[in-house]
Amino acid sequence: MKLSSKDNPIHHTQKIKARMRQLIEHLRCLVKAFDDYEKKSEAAWRTEPTASRPKERTTHAARR
Repeated sequence: MKLSSKDNPIHHTQKIKARMRQLIEHLRCLVKAFDDYEKKSEAAWRTEPTASRPKERTTHAARR
């Protein structure tokens, strides 16, 4: 009797391997993000002097 793909252990191991590869890729990206943060190698992690930042505007009028 032939096993259906649902009951085939090889089918399950192939699915698990695919999910593990996806997880590995995701974790590599996460590690890179932490490395970039620690090295401040991405523009998003660099701090700018406060003089070059635009001033924040308040949307609430002063109450009297």
